[in-house]
Amino acid sequence: MLLQDRYTVGELAEACKIQSHMASEHLRLMQHCGLLSSQRDGRKNYYEIAEPHLKSIMDCIVNRFG
Repeated sequence: MLLQDRYTVGELAEACKIQSHMASEHLRLMQHCGLLSSQRDGRKNYYEIAEPHLKSIMDCIVNRFG
């Protein structure tokens, strides 16, 4: 999803069918690694891809493992 647009923790948690606190922890770790960035818009915090090569990496994984 994040390869297509920016999303809030709640939107990502709902789409992945996991609890918000779990999604938040995963996003925090990916942000710490430099893969994601976050941007506040009013009361909402949106996550988006920060590493421009992430799409190429994901394409490679999908091609290799389906």
